[in-house]
Amino acid sequence: MFIQVVAILLALGLLMFFAYRGYPVIVFAPIFTLLAVLISGLALMPSYTETYMVNAANYVKTYFPIFLLGAIFGKVMELNGAASSIAQTIVKGLGSKRAILSVILACGVLTYGGVSLFVVAFAVYPFASAIFREANVPKRLIPGTIALGAFTFTMDALPGTPQVQNIIPTPYFGTDAYAAPVVGIIGGVLVFAAGLYWLERRRKQAELAGEGYGTGHKNEPEVLTDQKYPNIWLAIVPLLLVLVFNYLLSRGFLTVNNWYSAELLKTFNIANVKTVSSTWALIIALVIGILAAICINVRRVHNQLAAGLTAAAMGALLAIFNTASEVGFGNVVKTLPGFKLIQNWILGLSSHPLISEAISVNILAGVTGSASGGLSIALEVMGKQYLASAQAAGISPELLHRIASMASGGMDTLPHNGAVITLLAITGLTHRQSYKDIFAITVIKTLAVFLLAVVLSLF
Repeated sequence: MFIQVVAILLALGLLMFFAYRGYPVIVFAPIFTLLAVLISGLALMPSYTETYMVNAANYVKTYFPIFLLGAIFGKVMELNGAASSIAQTIVKGLGSKRAILSVILACGVLTYGGVSLFVVAFAVYPFASAIFREANVPKRLIPGTIALGAFTFTMDALPGTPQVQNIIPTPYFGTDAYAAPVVGIIGGVLVFAAGLYWLERRRKQAELAGEGYGTGHKNEPEVLTDQKYPNIWLAIVPLLLVLVFNYLLSRGFLTVNNWYSAELLKTFNIANVKTVSSTWALIIALVIGILAAICINVRRVHNQLAAGLTAAAMGALLAIFNTASEVGFGNVVKTLPGFKLIQNWILGLSSHPLISEAISVNILAGVTGSASGGLSIALEVMGKQYLASAQAAGISPELLHRIASMASGGMDTLPHNGAVITLLAITGLTHRQSYKDIFAITVIKTLAVFLLAVVLSLF
């Protein structure tokens, strides 16, 4: 049994190492999956075609519309200038004295409104650079600031956020994007406040040491002061439409739960509409947001639409197939003999389902370097067990949803995380210069999740 546990740990370690080195997960996830299968002495080809590929394909089938529409929405908001208008207004409105806070809020508004994380980083960075330079705040603090605004409380904590990390738990627990709103808001406020305190403390330390913005930086953006952006009130309309329609279609009078009869749904093998309703609601809300974003500046978007849609589609395909590869990996791993020992070890760390869930999701998100990948693997492998344990203990599935979603955004931002690598590339900085602050935000987020899980376990 020892060698079978080693097989899994070796495969996980190799996947983490190669992902950190920049090799494509799509290529290497199946390779290391089959390595673990081979060492475990199980059938190679059936494990690949009937377990790995089937589960990867199921993930694509379930979430591809969200990945694609989210990428298109973000790209259109970038093309029509709305994303830049929102970022510029917030940054200029708060001024250089609140440089860090203004960048966090700009990222938060865009992320919570449905703009993808990568588009947020591209849209906000030019304004962040300008205001940090004006305030003489070290440039090395920009990645940590953007990470706090885009990768934490608006990604998976605040209720209703249209990011995929908040949608993945819905079919496992029969919940929607607004699960456990009070817990999510408390968690989001904790992360926001603690993260802002850390970054402001780092700014003051740099100020006392006489360190300014710095010189000789790479990828310094040019902010065109004469660039015309849409009016701020017009720019936020698509974001508001996504949020409003997502709510109305999830819990309001337009709820998709009532659109089709149970008899009709059975013909599509849908036993419970709640397993798909959150996805349906977000798909429709994003389509409405995209149409509104195009209408803001039809001429400007039309001139770049073909190239923009191609870029968005390519980005969505890469993102979902990376995650689907990790999901396939996780589903094969759970069939291996050694996994039972690892699963018992994780479950044995705490008898309470919320704490155990937070641990398992954090570990897998950290290993895979992906919030959505680690969350999908954990719930695919142990979701039913957590739900059964929670029901036996009288714990609401909504709490399972919120803790799982927030935990996915904890240790996922280790150095090999794709979003971290991309963020550093956008800002022209290195891990050595800026990762310390990103890691601090990672630790704050992780501690907040466990604090919530522990407090909830006492009631």
